[in-house]
Amino acid sequence: MTAIPMEVTMSKGAERVASPWHEGELELQRSIGVVDQMDVVGRRVLRPFLLEQHREFFPLLPFIAIGAVDPEGLPWATIRAGQPGFLRSPDALTLEIETARDWSDPAERGMEQGDPIALVGVDLITRRRNRLNGTIKRESDRCFEVTVAQSFGNCPRYVQSRNFEFVRDPAVSTSTQAIISDALNDEARRLIANADTFFVASYADRGEQKRQVDVSHRGGRSGFVHIDADGALTVPDFNGNLFFNTLGNFVINPRAGLLFIDHETGGLLQVSGKVEIILDSPEIAGFEGAERIWRVFPEKVVWRRDVLPLRWTFAEDGFSPDSLITGTWTEAEQRMEAARGARTWRRLNVDKVVVESETIKSIHLSPADGKVLIPHKAGQHLPIRIADQDSFVRRSFTISSAPSEEFYRLSVKRDGKGSQLLHNLQPGDEIEALAPGGGFFIDPMERRRPAVLLSAGIGITPMLSMMQHVVSVGARTGYRRPLWLFRSSRTASERAFDHEIADLVDRGEGSVRQVRVLSAPDVQVRGKYDAVGRIDVDLLKAHLPFGDYDFYLCGPPAFMQSLHAGLRALQINDERIHAEAFGPSALRRDKANSETEKRPGRAPAREVTKVVFTLSAKEASWTPESGTLLELAEQSGLSPSYSCRAGSCGECRAKVVRGEVSYLFEPSYPVEEREALICCSVPSEVGDLQIDV
Repeated sequence: MTAIPMEVTMSKGAERVASPWHEGELELQRSIGVVDQMDVVGRRVLRPFLLEQHREFFPLLPFIAIGAVDPEGLPWATIRAGQPGFLRSPDALTLEIETARDWSDPAERGMEQGDPIALVGVDLITRRRNRLNGTIKRESDRCFEVTVAQSFGNCPRYVQSRNFEFVRDPAVSTSTQAIISDALNDEARRLIANADTFFVASYADRGEQKRQVDVSHRGGRSGFVHIDADGALTVPDFNGNLFFNTLGNFVINPRAGLLFIDHETGGLLQVSGKVEIILDSPEIAGFEGAERIWRVFPEKVVWRRDVLPLRWTFAEDGFSPDSLITGTWTEAEQRMEAARGARTWRRLNVDKVVVESETIKSIHLSPADGKVLIPHKAGQHLPIRIADQDSFVRRSFTISSAPSEEFYRLSVKRDGKGSQLLHNLQPGDEIEALAPGGGFFIDPMERRRPAVLLSAGIGITPMLSMMQHVVSVGARTGYRRPLWLFRSSRTASERAFDHEIADLVDRGEGSVRQVRVLSAPDVQVRGKYDAVGRIDVDLLKAHLPFGDYDFYLCGPPAFMQSLHAGLRALQINDERIHAEAFGPSALRRDKANSETEKRPGRAPAREVTKVVFTLSAKEASWTPESGTLLELAEQSGLSPSYSCRAGSCGECRAKVVRGEVSYLFEPSYPVEEREALICCSVPSEVGDLQIDV
């Protein structure tokens, strides 16, 4: 069947009936388009009782984390410990906790008869964890019960594995004096700076319903909680189960209670304060694995030494694999620093050269300064310059490695001067590069449409990065965006990366499919490929199920132009067709029936026009014979950044300070208001122009 688009919009039907989620949770679920999906999940997994396996689980634990709210409305996270068996479930609606009151604990005043409470049990050996919230029933100072309102399991991600031992009878309380302040002292800062785990309490008042309290576990690499200059704590929020219990509570009630445990001494650090959720910032982009961040501004800090009878030791290979693939603040700061210098040339070392086929080599590059790379988006290119005698040759090549790698890989076919210079490089050589750029990249978390990657020849390079990224993110998040790869090569000897692609198909666990095409197979390989000839609409019809897709094209100009025309003939919107191309041969798009209108613009200037390059403090006179603004800048002795010279990559974009530009043809790269692509624009009829070049 042909791939005819079916518009998919998020239904609000799931919200027309009583949702299992409150409005704060729904707001964050809406922000990533998963309301319908999570409505089904919520109705299945949020239960008003304890499953039998949960009733069997809690009595095995030596501690339980608790979330409570004191009479002043401050949330607190705390912990209670006891020999396994101090937690019991006499029936599916009740959990009993045998523990004496501790008035040095600020959470204790929120643990009275009828108070709402939250619990999370975590087995640090198996990483299993289960949560519940409910109401306290207290008849004694030695124990209390929790009547279950909501119970559900949690995945084991980001839980570090530790072994425990008791250093004293848990029934024997210590007389440790609590140290109370409104800011973090040096001891508290040291604990947080090394922490790989903490617990967080939050709550929301749900209209006429009772208060709902939540307590949750957070984990990452050591030091993943950053202490800011203003004393606030910044926490990266990694991909989770999309419940958004904690952050959803923050949306309604921006307050948090944090608990940090000193596993070696039994000390507890409790912090209660206001919260700010940040959905877009350079820190999020720089911190590997972060999807958002949140900050806590401490208002009340309580430090209690040696309060726990438990001690923990880190297990062998104790870090969660999910924690290890997240970043650190040091790496994030280096990436942000590198990003600030994105428009300056940076020296890169050639670490390795790999022969991929008889025509293709891969060059592995790392920063000569030893700092981190600016991460690229999967599919983007790298502008480079290579010394050639007394001058430099500037080119752009697609990065074929994943954004998560600590190196750039350029996989290049020997074809032209720039690629020949790359093919001659050896380990130990150096080149220079600007920051990765271009508008051709994939979103691995797009949930509405699968992606279809269409490549010919060396056009496989951006697809490799895209596939690696989608598969890697899928393994980390649990959401695997479906991918189809249609890949053609002329002969088997020219074909590279077959083993790498086969491995990605296997790692995709059914979400990645490939169709292998040879245009000129020899006798030895006939029958070993899925199709002979070329990739066209008929081939897509033969393999793709009916549905709506995003298409990604990269290959020779005729290949892309033909496929673009074929897809448009099927009434596929132009916005669903993404293409990578460099040079004058860039794809020319048919905008008819497109979802977006043609860019409004003025006619180009016809007379001599003054152009001021403000960053360079240079002035030039443009005439129709001068060509584009990029060509005018080069004629004026400037070397502005560029790659495609065809309006498709965005590398040459510059801020328009005064005046307006006119485009010689419609660029495919989206440009912000008051920006211009100087490779394909000229001054407009409005008059003089000032531009940041």
